[in-house]
Amino acid sequence: MNNEKSNYINNYNFNISSNKSLGLTLSKYFTMKMIPLFKCQSLRQAIGFYTNVLDFRFKYPEATNDDGVVDLISEFGELQLTVYESDRLFGSVVNVWIDDVDSRFTYYVSRGLDTSAKKESPVHQGPTDQTWGTREFYVTDTDGNTLRFCQRQR
Repeated sequence: MNNEKSNYINNYNFNISSNKSLGLTLSKYFTMKMIPLFKCQSLRQAIGFYTNVLDFRFKYPEATNDDGVVDLISEFGELQLTVYESDRLFGSVVNVWIDDVDSRFTYYVSRGLDTSAKKESPVHQGPTDQTWGTREFYVTDTDGNTLRFCQRQR
């Protein structure tokens, strides 16, 4: 391990032998949780889409459609929506790994998922086997943020 990595680790009171790589060793000590932040032009519209179609719910009961930032949760994770700086940045992408993309897609369509906006994109029309070994479908909201629902091909 080089000195820079060793000093970093020592400053955080880790006891790491020099024959281990930094990446493998740190994975034993850290848990990483990533929560995507999607910028939205209309928070009310975005909340409606994520709660009514994709089955998210407010993380905090006191949250409202009129807040500038809201945290949403679902069975597969968290998502934060904001209107702050919404005129400057759009189009985040998140990969969501699940067990069964076909049943999830059918479920979302039954809740009102409209695939007509991206007719030119097969992965927006339904689950598609990709050449890199995954089966995926994409859902893009009106602000250009995309959830990529993925599973390993069986």
